[in-house]
Amino acid sequence: MKITLITPAAATSRYGNRNTAVRWAGLLRELGHRVSIAEQWDGRSTDLMLALHARRSHASIARFAEQHPQRPLVLALTGTDLYRDIHNDANALESMALATRMIVLQPLGLRELSAALRRKTDVVLQSCAAIKRRHPLPGCFEIVVSGHLRDEKDPFRGAAALSLLPASSRIRITHIGGARDPALAREARQWMKREPRYHWLDELPRTRALATLARARVMLISSKLEGGANVVSEALTAGVPVLASRIPGNVGLLGKDYRGYFPVGNTAALARLMARAERLPEFVAELQAACREQRRLVSRSNERRALAATIKAASANQTKGNIK
Repeated sequence: MKITLITPAAATSRYGNRNTAVRWAGLLRELGHRVSIAEQWDGRSTDLMLALHARRSHASIARFAEQHPQRPLVLALTGTDLYRDIHNDANALESMALATRMIVLQPLGLRELSAALRRKTDVVLQSCAAIKRRHPLPGCFEIVVSGHLRDEKDPFRGAAALSLLPASSRIRITHIGGARDPALAREARQWMKREPRYHWLDELPRTRALATLARARVMLISSKLEGGANVVSEALTAGVPVLASRIPGNVGLLGKDYRGYFPVGNTAALARLMARAERLPEFVAELQAACREQRRLVSRSNERRALAATIKAASANQTKGNIK
């Protein structure tokens, strides 16, 4: 089958949607499909469209549905789709109505959908290639933040929490991620001047970024919203325990009983959680054991199997219902 995969992220981008598209293209090729990736549909014939992002890919989705109403169209919902756009954006709502099947990246994402939409939605947990655990940096307790500087990521929550820790704390935050907004880059530099234990490395090549994550004592994801961040799958694969904001996108991947959560935006609670991780090796070991249990869920074989099931279901039911 010929599949066109639409993602609004440019080919040069290292942002999550592009990474997901590239990985899915590889998995679909392993399943025997011919796959091309594009930012927008150019009208070329294809057997199936798989589009990431309901709002930003709407133009391609609408054109494809109009020109090929009997061909399957799969829509993958991102975090900004699930937790913002589908509740107030007409284009996002129309994209969902036009889709033959939909994908969410963690099971709690289903809760944002109506019963009718849930019936045509599958859960596909993201995976990543094997990552070898590296020795932690000596002389400090390194916490790695791996995420681009965007408001949705609440990128400086960890830096703010450092200011509440005693001077004797050995915690250091290493932040990997580019900044589209120059104002956020300036803010990152200001935080480094204000708080010497915070180090922003900007965007790194993927191999260096993963190697840095793999040496972390713990990883921090402080986002306000996530659809199901691949960086959590990367941490699980690398054997790095996670400190996470308690949002559905994180709870859907780490489990409701995970002990490493803090309330979103709560700097004091995060500082206490960081201090506990530094002070109590048994707490880190508990988090690591819980992450090890979740690791099997984010395997490449599971992701490939789930994608295959979605493509099969979409192809078996090519007539799109006008589900609202």
